[in-house]
Amino acid sequence: MSGGPRWDRRRVLRTGAAALGGAGAGWSASALVANGAAAAAPAEGAPRVVGPAAGAETVPVVGTHQPGIDTAPQAHLALVGWHLHPDVDATGLGRMMRLLSDDAARLATGTAALADTEPELAAHPARLSVTFGFGPRVLRDLVPAARRPVLEELPTFGRDRLDPRWGQTDVVAQVCCDDPTTLAHARRMLVKDARTFAEVRWIQSGFRTARGTVPDGTTMRNLMGQVDGTVNPAPAEPDFDSLVWADGDPAFAGGTFLVVRRIRMQLEKWDRVDRVGREVVVGRRLDTGAPLTGEREFDEPDFAATDRFGFPVIDPASHIARARSADPRERFLRRAYNYTEADPARSSGEDSGLLFLAFAADPSRQFVPVQRRLDELDRLNDWVVTIGSAVYAVPPAAPPGGYVGQQLLEGTGTTQEGDR
Repeated sequence: MSGGPRWDRRRVLRTGAAALGGAGAGWSASALVANGAAAAAPAEGAPRVVGPAAGAETVPVVGTHQPGIDTAPQAHLALVGWHLHPDVDATGLGRMMRLLSDDAARLATGTAALADTEPELAAHPARLSVTFGFGPRVLRDLVPAARRPVLEELPTFGRDRLDPRWGQTDVVAQVCCDDPTTLAHARRMLVKDARTFAEVRWIQSGFRTARGTVPDGTTMRNLMGQVDGTVNPAPAEPDFDSLVWADGDPAFAGGTFLVVRRIRMQLEKWDRVDRVGREVVVGRRLDTGAPLTGEREFDEPDFAATDRFGFPVIDPASHIARARSADPRERFLRRAYNYTEADPARSSGEDSGLLFLAFAADPSRQFVPVQRRLDELDRLNDWVVTIGSAVYAVPPAAPPGGYVGQQLLEGTGTTQEGDR
């Protein structure tokens, strides 16, 4: 056919017609407006339009704490659990952590890691943070008793149905980011650099509502539709430090402990429960997250209130009633994420639930009593089951010139001459 221009794919892309039409119009237009440009395709050779500035945001290391603990939760999570190779001793673990700590520090600032084969993927940190923790075996076998923080393994709970695939590991990295591409790249770099020292036992991926969808500080919702994590200590509260940071041991000052629970939701069964029933089970309204005795999410529940028939408004066996304690020490910092994975063996074709992450100064005193009450009686137990469980000591931030865990493994906060 002749008589007119040939509109092949390359020419369409070059003119910008594809960029401003169809499915791409929303992003292209918003990006142009956000950068003060005219809502028209740039002429060939004009500067390339960049995306929103959120990709340049970073999470600084504050004080003696690792990032990713009291950091406002990012949208995406990759939780990586490693088992150390049998021949890796304390010195070998120190070398591994020096490599991984350097990777994490570089990537968190938008700088490519050393020997990064895809450095372009590190350019947009998008609030990337990496938080490392050590399992009980590492503390028991590789950390001298004089510097060893007390970490008790979690007890057996009667309703748990633990799958060994999601069990305890020697080392964990909580990798969080607002951009999934940056997250995937950071996870891959850590896994590559740890390969000489450890093998990956599991990677657990999670997500929250995308940043910008709801106002910052909005309590997340889980996949059951519930507001999840209303009663959560905030860094500004006077008892936050005592609830989260385990500062009793000088070698662990600035550290904390992490509880990981993989909770599967029986969403097929939950679909058969009406809205009133769902609110009774949890003890909160689905729309606002308010307790059934209140109007707003953060209203204090009135467990003594009764209806006109004399029955409690909030069922004593509801989730919030069983989770609540009169002991103010039985609180911890929740940092949970939703998960959904394909599972052809299930009727729904997927496995969905919650990656429950909790940071506490003393899990045995803070987390375990709450979980025991929920294990004994909780209306929600008919629709959820815990299939994975682990606990970790999360060391303080890396000392200047050092690596995460150096205070425990070497008993020093400075770089050794032989490591330079």
